[in-house]
Amino acid sequence: MSNDETTPGPRASRRSAKPRRRRGLKITLVVLLVLLLATGGTLYWLYSRLDGNIKGVDINKALGEDRPEKLPTSGQNLLVLGSDSRAGAENQELGGGGAVSGARSDTAMVVHIPEGRSKAVAVSIPRDTLVTRPECVKDDGSTVAARERVMFNSVYAQVGPACVVKTVEKMSGVRVDHYLEINFAGFKDLVDAIGGVTVDVPQDIHDQASGLDLTAGPHKLDGTQSLAYVRTRHGIGDGSDLGRIGLQQQFLMALLSEVKSQDLLGSPAGSYRIADSATKALTTDSGLDSLSSLAEFARSMNGVDPASMETIMLPVAYDKIDPNRVIAAEPQAGQLWKAIREDTTIPEEAKKSPATGG
Repeated sequence: MSNDETTPGPRASRRSAKPRRRRGLKITLVVLLVLLLATGGTLYWLYSRLDGNIKGVDINKALGEDRPEKLPTSGQNLLVLGSDSRAGAENQELGGGGAVSGARSDTAMVVHIPEGRSKAVAVSIPRDTLVTRPECVKDDGSTVAARERVMFNSVYAQVGPACVVKTVEKMSGVRVDHYLEINFAGFKDLVDAIGGVTVDVPQDIHDQASGLDLTAGPHKLDGTQSLAYVRTRHGIGDGSDLGRIGLQQQFLMALLSEVKSQDLLGSPAGSYRIADSATKALTTDSGLDSLSSLAEFARSMNGVDPASMETIMLPVAYDKIDPNRVIAAEPQAGQLWKAIREDTTIPEEAKKSPATGG
């Protein structure tokens, strides 16, 4: 195994179930901040505490000028990562314990918000996708050479978030305007602060690795259960990452519905508790690393209608050399990225993935 590989998952099956495409996604952390600000009575010291929670990464400085062109319109592209960082005792416990160095991008979505900001689409990139990692510069100033056929989620562990952005830009030709990341512990605390999230489990899940044991049907999950739910791969489908993406998309919809169903505007204390949990776990690019800039960006998305949003998976096919891995399927992937670069409607053909039979 090369140094660029993380521990391989179970052998991917060509009989994997087709992930359900779900409509409706919002950048949840940003929405929560909007709800907080809408209460109108937050004291300055509360603002300062939330503002100090947010961590920033200077993506623009790390990547330099060799980047794709910005969209020809006022549209925006965000890279949203769920990181399985083991930094700190709490993250180690949630990640399954043990001494694990570094981190991986456990969940990755390119969120495209077209001109007019009345709708959005999120493209999930399977973590097992083989990509070409471009030459990148690490935080200590050292250079990491380009390398072909590395697993997408290993890029974060090997080089860091700026290189993940650069890898996405190189594979897609899409300029990433903003970066958002949330870690294990933050995800758990966010769900617990909300009071749990109800999901309709599509089939029985018995995952010995995480201890998740659910029957098909509706369940209200706490933070620990929710984390296990969006990360399970052994307990559903063929054990590959492709089936898990469907659960992640479903959970995001359920999380948004839970936030909308609560009277957060009438509960400043509840709003603050949720925003505090969210911002503690949040890392952004330097353009969004303050509460005021994050809130301003959120206000610019107020016109996005959740009913018009769409989540899809990057079209992939099983790799012919290593069937445990997938590669971007062409011409579908190229058509999808082209539509995003040009800020035009994504063709239905560009959403079909050979690996899932759809």
